[in-house]
Amino acid sequence: MQPFGKHNGLVVPLDRVSVDTDQIIPKQFLKRIERTGFGEFVFYDWRFSGDGSKKVDFVLHDPRYANATVLVAGKNFGCGSSREHAVWALADYGFRVVIAPSFADIFANNSLKNGLLTVTLSEDQVAEIMRRARDTANYGLSVDLEKLIVEDGQGFSATFAMDDFARHCLLNGLDDIGLTLQNEAAITAYEAKHPVQPEMRAILPHR
Repeated sequence: MQPFGKHNGLVVPLDRVSVDTDQIIPKQFLKRIERTGFGEFVFYDWRFSGDGSKKVDFVLHDPRYANATVLVAGKNFGCGSSREHAVWALADYGFRVVIAPSFADIFANNSLKNGLLTVTLSEDQVAEIMRRARDTANYGLSVDLEKLIVEDGQGFSATFAMDDFARHCLLNGLDDIGLTLQNEAAITAYEAKHPVQPEMRAILPHR
């Protein structure tokens, strides 16, 4: 997982509440077994009509927000089903940060495990960011996970909170596998002292 320290990126305002995971990545695109390749389908039903033509009024099709890496949305972002594909789709599209007044717990946890930073700010702060993103050309934010601060260099600044363990994992790029591998030496030493019994070799995978 890519470590997250400080990110500077263009902001796109998605002024909708309760954006659910089925809208982030519709169910018909969940057939892939890889974590990549989902980005082109993110918000598909909002971006395209039934015939595949673009809905030009959707914010991601606005040229001002091309290459945006910071998504700002309304409260209860990521509600609905627990599909991890929603996080994969956002990350594959290019987003590194999602800012909202609140997030669904499972979505926030999935984001942590995939290096996508979720930042919780007040509704007033989120509304102000959206206003600036709409009114200011090439509006960007700096998101500093070490200092727990979001700022734009134009007068807006806000601090945010994060669990210490979650912050440690993101700063160091540690998913569940990475955390386990930190103890690889101890695991190897334990296995050396506890060899597999002959009757178990037939059912365990070869190593």
